[in-house]
Amino acid sequence: MKKHRQCICHYLPPYVIGKLARTSDPEAREKARLSAIYGKISRAKRVGQPSVNLLSTAVSPGAGANRKVYDSQNTLKQRKKLVLEEGGPTTGDIAVNTVYEFAGIVRDYLKKLGRHSIDNQGMDIILNVHFGNQYMNAFWDGDEMTFGDGDGSIFTNFTKSLDVVAHELAHGVTQYTANLDYYSQSGALNEHFSDVFGSAIQQFYNKQDAGRADWLVGNEIMGPTLFGESLRSMKAPGSAYDNSLLGSDPQPSHMRDYFTGQDDNQGVHINSGIPNKAFYLVAKDIGTDKAMLIWYRALRMLWPDANFGDAVEIISHAARLLVKDRAVPEGSPQTVRLAFKEVGLP
Repeated sequence: MKKHRQCICHYLPPYVIGKLARTSDPEAREKARLSAIYGKISRAKRVGQPSVNLLSTAVSPGAGANRKVYDSQNTLKQRKKLVLEEGGPTTGDIAVNTVYEFAGIVRDYLKKLGRHSIDNQGMDIILNVHFGNQYMNAFWDGDEMTFGDGDGSIFTNFTKSLDVVAHELAHGVTQYTANLDYYSQSGALNEHFSDVFGSAIQQFYNKQDAGRADWLVGNEIMGPTLFGESLRSMKAPGSAYDNSLLGSDPQPSHMRDYFTGQDDNQGVHINSGIPNKAFYLVAKDIGTDKAMLIWYRALRMLWPDANFGDAVEIISHAARLLVKDRAVPEGSPQTVRLAFKEVGLP
């Protein structure tokens, strides 16, 4: 039986941390080295734990789905000190208050999609802040979310971005639906769906449409050193950043430039740019909210080792089903197919 690669999903790709670790700036090198060590510790937590592939069923409205925020107090310990839980008063800690609010926005958006929390069964949303010492990352580890403070220069606190919170919690949604293997094309789809959720939720919260949104991923966490840059662009993959610290954005926007190397679990953060561009094109045509309905329907029909070709077929099928339900405009299946053809996927 094939063993699926579980998603210990870090927001910053390994090639970003790796580039920082090789920079000529000794301070940046040390920060990157520590962040890489913290990342290895987070991955070790999941060793030996079973694969999850649950087709969830809904439970009574209002049950569970409580937010709980823990302060790691700059240690590497999760759930160290509970500082805010559902319905509690705000604290004097901006990171705690912000991540609590953003998790609520994600939860509300999932309700809009008809989903009851991450697992569709009212799973509590566990959030850890102040993990490590100037840890430059955030991650979903299969159970909970964990956020570093950043160093304040290269990257700021990871809790300050709704996109980061939504992206990482969406990895949990994927885990409890398609459970896409975190490797090669299935892994790139895993990252892609998180970028889709992050962008859609951010646009929903900001009351933006596809035309007014910037379609940037990670721009809010860029510190003063990287101000004006972002981690990814769904509108124009490959254009997100170009600087002396990180180098240039390696994402392709077309299959002709598909990354075939072994780095980044065979390009899970890199090749996600291809379906990202397709989603942007569909959203620009029919609206982000309608495109999100199609992608979410498709996510629940995919399987762990699905590849790009499988995704095109299932997303197109989801569009046809939603046209029948009158949930998306007529012509949406054609829009989907044209968008994927534009990025080199038949």
